[in-house]
Amino acid sequence: MGYYGYYDPTYGLMIIAFILTLIAQLMVKGCFARYSKAYTNMGLTGREVAERILIANGITNVSIRPIGASLTDHYDPRTCSVNLSSTVYDERSIAAVAVAAHECGHAIQHNKGYAPLSIRSSLVPVANIGSKFSWICIVAGLVLGTNAMLIDIGIILFSAAVLFQIVTLPVEFNASSRALDNLKALNILNSSELSGARSMLTAAALTYVAAAASSILQLLRLILLFGGRRDD
Repeated sequence: MGYYGYYDPTYGLMIIAFILTLIAQLMVKGCFARYSKAYTNMGLTGREVAERILIANGITNVSIRPIGASLTDHYDPRTCSVNLSSTVYDERSIAAVAVAAHECGHAIQHNKGYAPLSIRSSLVPVANIGSKFSWICIVAGLVLGTNAMLIDIGIILFSAAVLFQIVTLPVEFNASSRALDNLKALNILNSSELSGARSMLTAAALTYVAAAASSILQLLRLILLFGGRRDD
């Protein structure tokens, strides 16, 4: 096949994946920069917002912890903790409130036994193995003279990581939806501020969409590339 000379048309898939990822990252950074400068009328910090949302949902076993760096916020189901970065924990901006509420959305999912979150959690070990060893198997297969078995194992492992990315999508979208519902119901943000929070969370969600799309395109490239090698 013409894939394996000096020109490989499947590189186009990687270019598309790179562009999607870059656009998503620029959007979320731009939105965060914009709304981190817009302070809410209520003046609550990210930590205070998280406390209100958790209490309103009857969740008393989840701690709220400060962590370093920026945009590293996450909910850890293993320790039942909402972990907020320095740009969220003590900040009073729309961005900080939106991010804190989103992570509380994950805590609510965990508390209610939201099925996609449970599925994603169960996939974490498999996805970690897939992301670490898939390329090792593929490269080893090539070094050993296009060893079909090793390459197939690598593609299967990579598929596990792709599945994790796909399952992540409904989890993230649902957490954002719960966040916005709580921010509105608890009157933490007014209508204009809520619109800003929605824009912020939509931009953040697009990073997950881009990551999933990028992984799918990489998997498609592997199938096209190495399926062709086996046919030659």
